[in-house]
Amino acid sequence: MRRLVLALVTLLMCGFFVPAATAAPPGHDRTETVLATGWKFHLGDVPGAAEPEFDDSSWAPVSLPHTWNAADGADGGGNYRRDVGWYRTRLAVDGGAARRVFLQFDGANLVTDVYVGGRHAGRHEGGYSGFRFDITGLVPAGGFVPVAVAVDNRKNADVAPLDGDFTLFGGLYRDVRLVVTDPVHVDALDFGGPGVAVRQKALTATAAELEATTRVTNDTPVTRRIPVRTVVRDRARRVVAVAATSVTVAPGGTVPVTSALRVRDPHRWNGVRDPYLYSVTAEVGGDAVSVPLGLRTFAVDPARGFLLNGVPYPLHGVNTQLPSRPGRGTAVPDAAIDADYALIAELGANAVRMAHYQHSPREYDLADRLGLVVWTEVPLVGFATDSAAFTANAETQAHELVRQNTDHPSVAMWGLGNEQYVSSPAANAVLAAAQAVFRADDPDRLTTYAHCCLSDSDALAGHADLTGYNRYYGWYLPDAANLGKWADGLHAADPQRRISVSEYGAGASVRQHEQHPVPPVPGGHWHPEEYQAEVAEASWRAIETRPYLWGSFVWVMFDFASDGRNEGDRPGINDKGLVTDDRVTRKDAFYWYQANWSDRPVLHITSARDTVRTTATTDVKVYAGTAPVSLSVDGVPLGTRVPGDHIAVWPGVALHPGPNVVRVTSFEDGRWHTDTVTWTRQP
Repeated sequence: MRRLVLALVTLLMCGFFVPAATAAPPGHDRTETVLATGWKFHLGDVPGAAEPEFDDSSWAPVSLPHTWNAADGADGGGNYRRDVGWYRTRLAVDGGAARRVFLQFDGANLVTDVYVGGRHAGRHEGGYSGFRFDITGLVPAGGFVPVAVAVDNRKNADVAPLDGDFTLFGGLYRDVRLVVTDPVHVDALDFGGPGVAVRQKALTATAAELEATTRVTNDTPVTRRIPVRTVVRDRARRVVAVAATSVTVAPGGTVPVTSALRVRDPHRWNGVRDPYLYSVTAEVGGDAVSVPLGLRTFAVDPARGFLLNGVPYPLHGVNTQLPSRPGRGTAVPDAAIDADYALIAELGANAVRMAHYQHSPREYDLADRLGLVVWTEVPLVGFATDSAAFTANAETQAHELVRQNTDHPSVAMWGLGNEQYVSSPAANAVLAAAQAVFRADDPDRLTTYAHCCLSDSDALAGHADLTGYNRYYGWYLPDAANLGKWADGLHAADPQRRISVSEYGAGASVRQHEQHPVPPVPGGHWHPEEYQAEVAEASWRAIETRPYLWGSFVWVMFDFASDGRNEGDRPGINDKGLVTDDRVTRKDAFYWYQANWSDRPVLHITSARDTVRTTATTDVKVYAGTAPVSLSVDGVPLGTRVPGDHIAVWPGVALHPGPNVVRVTSFEDGRWHTDTVTWTRQP
C-alpha cells in the first residue's frame, strides 16, 4: 500500500494524474494531445457557464467526439434540436511563457465560442473546417485552467450552410487537441492550416521542381534570425531533397519563406494503381511540421475527360456525407472512418466527392493513401443570404478549405458549392467570391460546381472551371436511360464545356423487394432494392461509353441521416446509399459497381434478401466478373452462362414449394467462388 501511495504522489507531482483532460509534459518539439476525456456537457444556453467558478457538477460527463443529435437527428420529423450546447473541462498545461499553447478543433457545428479561464479565446463560424486559437496568454504556468466551449447549431443567416438535405449534427463531433510549440514555430494560425504549403512547379520523368512555403512565426520579445530547413523524404523515409535558409522575423511577426527543391527521378502518385507518397518536413528552430506530397498532374479535356499524369483516367466515384453511425451521428472514432474508406476501396471506386462541406482530416489522409481522387467543396448549399457577412463567411470557409488541404495530392478540385435553387444575384455573387478565393489561394487546381434544378446553362453553372450536374434519371427524372441522351445533348450544344455527373442514383430499402419493379414514387414508402440496381445498371452503361464525362459520382455511398425525410422503410434517412447506414449490408447495386470497377472476382446473386417468393418461377440474375458462371437449384445443375456486361441471367427458373437452395459458382483468379441463397416459395 505504501508503494502505491508513493506512486500516486509521484504522478500528482509530475502532473500526469489529473481528473480532467491533460497535456503531456513539453519538450523541445511540438506536442499534440487529444483531449477526449474529462468533459462535462449541458444542452441549452446557460448564463455564466463560461465563468471559471461555474458549478458544472450536475452536467453530464461525456467523451469527445460528441453530438447531442445522435438520436433525434435521424428519427424523422425535421425537428431535431438545434440549440446551444455547452462543454466544460479543466486543462493542465506545463511549460509557462517559454512555450506557445493552442487549442485545435477539428470540427464543431456550427458556431463555436471558446473561453479559457473565463476569458474569450475566440469565435469560429462554420461547422466543418478545423480551427485553432492561441491561448498562451490565458493559461497559467502550472496548475489547472477551466475551459468552456459553447457550440451553437441553430440556423444562422450569416453562416453557411443555411440548411441542407442532411442533419446538421451539433456539438464537438470531431477531435479537440492541445498543441504546444516553441515560441519560434511554424505558424499555427493560417486559417487552421499546417503553415506549410508545397507547390509543384514542374514534373517530368527526370525531376520534380517544387516550391515549399513555410510560414515562420516569432513569438519571442526580440527580433530573431531563424533557421529554416525543408526536407523531402520518400516512402522509405530516405532524404531525397533538402533546402536550408534563414529569415529575420520581428517580435510577434510571421514571415513566409519559400524554398526551391528538386526531387530527381520522381515516383508519381498515380491514383488507385500506385498512390505513392513522399513527405515534406519544415523545420523552424525547434519546431517541425510534416505534410504529405504526391507528385502528379491533373487536367480535364472537354472531349477526353479527366487526365491523370497525362493519361485518360475516367473518374468513377461515390459521394460521401460525413462518416456516421446509428446512435452516434457524426461523432465517430477514427476506426469508423477507416472502415468507411475500406468499403469504398472494396467497391473499386477511384474517386470521392466529399459533399457538401469540408470533411475530416482523416478522410483526406485516407484518400491520399488509397489513391482516391477527391472533389471537396465549401458548404454553399441550397440558398445564399444576400449580405456582406454571409459572403465573407463563405470566403473564410473557402480559405480554410484550401489552407488546410492544399498539400493533399488526392485533392484535384475545389467545389464552389451544391445546388443553389435560385439563380439570384446573391447566389451568383457568393459563387463568384468563392471562385476568386480558390484562384488566389491555389492557382494550380481546377474548380467545379454541382448544378441542379435550373437550366443547364444557367449563370450559376458558369463560375467554376468545370461543371458537375446532379441528374437523377430514373428517380426524380424519368427513365435512367435518358441520362446518356441528356449528356449527348449538352455536349453537342456546348462541346467545350467540361462536364461530369456529380450525382445520380435511386433510393433502396433492403427490406423491400419487387421483381421487375415499376418506378416507385421517390417520396413514397416503397423503395424496392431491385429498382435501385436497375437504375444503377442503366446509368453506368450510359456513363462508361461517354469519355467526355470527366467524372461520375453515385449518390451516395452510405445511407445517411436527413431528419426531414420520410420515405422508404423509415423516416429520417436518405436511403440512396449503396451500403446501409450501419455499414452491415451491401445492397445489390454495390455489387454491380464492384463488378464493373474493381479487380476483385465478383459473384453475387441479386434479390438475395427477397427470401419469400409467391410465384412458381423466377429469374436468377447474377453480377459477376468475366468467367463463366454455373447455376444449380437444390443441387440440380441448370446450366452455365458467360456474363455479358457483368450480368448472367437464367430466366424462368422453377421454384418448388418450400425452401429452394440457389447456388452459383465460377472459377476466376485461380480459385473457385460461390454464392448461395435460399428462397422459400409460399403458395
